[in-house]
Amino acid sequence: MTIFLGKFLGLVYFLTCVVCMARPKATLDAANSMAKDTGLLLVSGIFTMAAGIAVVIGHNVWSGGALPVAVTVLGWMMLVKGIALMAMPPPMLLASYAFLNTPQRLRLLMIPATIFSAWVTAMAFTG
Repeated sequence: MTIFLGKFLGLVYFLTCVVCMARPKATLDAANSMAKDTGLLLVSGIFTMAAGIAVVIGHNVWSGGALPVAVTVLGWMMLVKGIALMAMPPPMLLASYAFLNTPQRLRLLMIPATIFSAWVTAMAFTG
């Protein structure tokens, strides 16, 4: 399960980060637009929360090396993000995105996320 989830989540997050860094303005426009659409936030939150619950139920592993713990942390992050998307009022979400409201800041944030997701992917494919 660790290897499968590491490959799956690692690739999903890695490719997402690469696209966000390549198209930061489009990413920011989409995030700001989404924060204003309560229906889209709800549906996105439900799917993100459901994916997080699936990972947490199927892989709540806090020992056995760095990769199993990283996969578990990603699952918990998805769960928390899904709940936040459903529960936070749109103005609060927009305020939380305010720091990222420039392409340069978004790229800066994406660098560690890209490195982390590349590491998870590499560990899963070689492990």
